[in-house]
Amino acid sequence: MAILRHKKSKLVEAEEKRNDLGFGTQITDPDTRLLNRDGSFNVKRIGGNFWGRYNIFNELIICSWKRFFTLIVAFYLILNFIFACLYQAVGIEHLQGVDLSTKGSGFMDAFFFSSQTLTTVGYGRIAPVGFGASTIAAIESLLGLLIFALATSLLYGRFSRPVARVLYSDKAVIGPYLDITGFMFRIVNEQNAQLIDLQVELAVSMLKKESNGKITRGYYGLKLERSKVSFFPANWTIVHPITDDSPLFGLTQDDLLTSDAEFLVLLKATEETYNQTVNSRTSFHAREVVMGAKFLPMFSDVPGAGVVTLDLRKLSDIQEVPLSSEYHPHHETNN
Repeated sequence: MAILRHKKSKLVEAEEKRNDLGFGTQITDPDTRLLNRDGSFNVKRIGGNFWGRYNIFNELIICSWKRFFTLIVAFYLILNFIFACLYQAVGIEHLQGVDLSTKGSGFMDAFFFSSQTLTTVGYGRIAPVGFGASTIAAIESLLGLLIFALATSLLYGRFSRPVARVLYSDKAVIGPYLDITGFMFRIVNEQNAQLIDLQVELAVSMLKKESNGKITRGYYGLKLERSKVSFFPANWTIVHPITDDSPLFGLTQDDLLTSDAEFLVLLKATEETYNQTVNSRTSFHAREVVMGAKFLPMFSDVPGAGVVTLDLRKLSDIQEVPLSSEYHPHHETNN
């Protein structure tokens, strides 16, 4: 496989170390991306204990609403099933008012009595009789108070957590920019809550061959046409001008693929509602970069509407355009 050979100097080495981003230089598998499109790190930890790997509270705060409610409902049903089994173990007959005409009806009554006890509803038709059943009901009532307090805190945490709902274009493009060429991708704020003082950082990670023939991963910061905006009410096309001092200058699509290029994006902003810092991140792999294209406008003109209309469905709309004649390969390659 051809790997780009970069001429190294002490200045270049210092720049690579500064832009390491914490992934290190030893990840050289071309099929492994560093950062997933949803912003999660593509790292799997093995060998540690369960409590060291997982922060349950954090997982329940950041997971999707669908998964959150699925877990809550599953936990609720399993817990009631366990307590129904406990009531059956001490004797269903110790639950006064239970229908004992069939074995199944008795167990279902115990299950629904458990749900009433857990939620402290207590309709009154069924009541525990005897020490064993009463003890189980008392323990379940205490657990119910604790569990619903935790569930309430989780709901509050999810609703009160500020999130940067930034949408990224499906593809990044390399195309004409002013009178040169630029690497570009587009973002837009999905929510009505405003983001202010938005800052963006962009770096590219590429495999490179050292002078001793060893393959390592290098990181290069990419200078942006503009790295900060005060307000973010509309879309923003983020541009890295590909000048002759850019790590991307002259690279072809094949060069990006063979060097396993991955463009890492980090956004930071202040969320106006909560006045807290939020961040968003993603990456574009070389497979997700279109060479010779530009983004189409997202604004929809509605005469007399008196308002700017932004069509989010056009976020990833592009059209093919020829590259500048100044953009030509200059890197040496080795097989």
